[in-house]
Amino acid sequence: MSDGCLPSRPGLYDPSTEHDACGVGFVANVKGEKSRAIVEDALEVLRRLAHRAACGADPETGDGAGILLQIPHRFFKAEGLRLGFDMPRRRRYGVGQLFLPPDPLQRAQCERVLEEVIAEEGQRVLGWRDVPIDARNVGPTARAVMPVFRQIYVRMRRVPPSAYERTLYVIRKLAENRIRERGLDPGGFFHVASLSTETIVYKGLLLPAQLPRFYLDLGAEDFVSAIAVVHSRFSTNTFPTWDLAQPFRFIAHNGEINTLRGNVGWIDARRSQLRSAKFHGGIERLTPIIVPGKSDSAQFDNLLELLHLGGRSLPHSMMMMIPEAWEGNPAMATERKDFYRYASSLVEPWDGPAAIVFTDGYLVGATLDRNGLRPARWIQTVDDRVVLASETGVFDVPDDRIAAKGRLQPGRMFVVDTVEGRIVADDEIKKDVSGRFPYGKWLDKNVFDLHELEPSPPAPPVTGDELTRKLRAFGYTDEDLSILIEPMARDGKEPVGSMGTDTPLAVLSDQSPTLFQYFHQLFAQVTNPPIDPIRENLVMTLETNIGPDGNTFDETPESCHQIRMPGPFLDNAQLARIANTTEGAFETRRLSMLFPAASGEDGLAAALERLCQEAAHAIDDGCNVLILSDRGVDSRRVPIPSLLALAAVNQHLVKEGIRMQAGLLVETGEAREVHDFALLIGYGAAAVNPYLALDAVRSLVERGQLPGTVEEATAKYLHAVEEGLLKVMSKMGISTVQSYRGAQIFEAVGLAPELIARGFGGTPSRIG
Repeated sequence: MSDGCLPSRPGLYDPSTEHDACGVGFVANVKGEKSRAIVEDALEVLRRLAHRAACGADPETGDGAGILLQIPHRFFKAEGLRLGFDMPRRRRYGVGQLFLPPDPLQRAQCERVLEEVIAEEGQRVLGWRDVPIDARNVGPTARAVMPVFRQIYVRMRRVPPSAYERTLYVIRKLAENRIRERGLDPGGFFHVASLSTETIVYKGLLLPAQLPRFYLDLGAEDFVSAIAVVHSRFSTNTFPTWDLAQPFRFIAHNGEINTLRGNVGWIDARRSQLRSAKFHGGIERLTPIIVPGKSDSAQFDNLLELLHLGGRSLPHSMMMMIPEAWEGNPAMATERKDFYRYASSLVEPWDGPAAIVFTDGYLVGATLDRNGLRPARWIQTVDDRVVLASETGVFDVPDDRIAAKGRLQPGRMFVVDTVEGRIVADDEIKKDVSGRFPYGKWLDKNVFDLHELEPSPPAPPVTGDELTRKLRAFGYTDEDLSILIEPMARDGKEPVGSMGTDTPLAVLSDQSPTLFQYFHQLFAQVTNPPIDPIRENLVMTLETNIGPDGNTFDETPESCHQIRMPGPFLDNAQLARIANTTEGAFETRRLSMLFPAASGEDGLAAALERLCQEAAHAIDDGCNVLILSDRGVDSRRVPIPSLLALAAVNQHLVKEGIRMQAGLLVETGEAREVHDFALLIGYGAAAVNPYLALDAVRSLVERGQLPGTVEEATAKYLHAVEEGLLKVMSKMGISTVQSYRGAQIFEAVGLAPELIARGFGGTPSRIG
């Protein structure tokens, strides 16, 4: 284990599979009046959330506790005078709360880099301050990995007040990157808990009751605030560290982001398209936007601060990252639906149970995920105090002093605006955001529904002996046809089987399993509940967009130029509409996944490389819809496994920085059961056309083994696949296929590290 960091990866343990369940809350004065009472009330709320915190074998070391406050100007003014420098007026300086290496040389190097970056960005260091602590109030385990705590004061110069926070963000990112690249902090201690003109964070590997006794600043009478956010951490399956304690710079989070791997991957894929005039010098120099190796909450905070500092309000940014269930809600205003549909082309939803408190120092609020799987309750007192927390009982107030109270509902937002001095209703917030631009008109002009595309003749069906040969080439068995495909096409749902399975692992099988069978689905566990896809259908959706994605910061009509479909699975006629469309500016290209059978294993590797290069060249040529196809298999040409081809192309385009310029479709004869489709979507496919399975359905109808018409049986088969995918998503607690796409929520068994690296980076392979 490295000091101050997550542990290394010994054996089968993977520190990336982490979860936590915590207590969150805030106390605020609606009118923005700063007082000592707000701080003390918040610390009391934190103490009463102690049952949501945790400790290990060392009862004096907690998983983490912290508080976020407005900067108390009088306090820091006095401290500056004591230390020999004069603080500017309020909000004209930033305060950095730093965790630094205990080693004096490493600490000096980190401080020097930070000062260099501040000077390069045109700002001035006013001075440093050692944060007063009482190390007796921390457990021995936490003390053994404890960083040094210092504050830096930065005089803001030559930038308008509206750019103060953005300038400090750039300084922090550049300093973090430079320290990491130069290897100046091998122990992983360096961490900027906050660097802001508005807010400051005190946190650590502490129990809630230890926080005010450890950080002596919190006991000062002139340490006042109108907003206080608190967090008590329970790391159910997480290795706690000082830097992963919360609150972070903008949020405190209770819950789990189930789609984290996909969310981080898609932001990485968007990096070449992230452009904003608000960030001088470009965003590229700030990458990685999301710092690898941190918790889901920390990485959520990374993206939220970029969206917010890029020009959006915090509620606007939260609506983009955690949208409410809008797709199947007939009562929702059309304008709000239009906003959510438009925003889905700019950033993927972060899905999972979540109660998130957020603040920028002016607004403080909270929101729940679309399922409402984490609680949050609030009260407002007659003297304009608001308390929101994970549960009731955290704040004593007589009934006659309560002006209003309530609970946060799924997908809803609760916001206190301390500048305007009022609580802002959820409808008002979302009406304001959704009315910023004519999103509906933009969608009408630039988004094409699949059924609006010009019909085109599909490829002729494969029949007779040729169908038998094709089925054999793709490894179909009689059981696949009779036990899987036939019931799906007859009943419109997956066949029911027993709970147990005696099927050997693919790696141990003496048959010829497909690549799909080497992967196993993950499922919700620890504190993360699954979803009922039948009774909670309102919050789930398979709505899919195909095409290029826009610049996350550029809200223009062209950013939503895509093809919209009700689901990600296509029949042959639907694929033909897309492949041959001349609507709008869509350019499609079909790329073959076949290679000469005589070339053997070496030929497979060469074909995979060729396919990746062809995909990149197609995008360079202006294509924005790529169809990976294995049609044309015969005795001389064999297919690359469709999952390997898709994953390798997806990974290659991400590395090239062009992934978001095109949608990927897979036209394959290999996929036939729900697990196969889930893998293809989970590794980045926008849509899948199982042409050979559909030809098999046609054959079953024509031979009288299925009732009705070919069209009816085809629709039932695809419906069964859709219902099956909803069940797979629900097992992981994921509500939208957009969140599931690319999330890679699988583990491999028996695949070599070289193969994993070729297309499945980040996927655990326990045996291989």
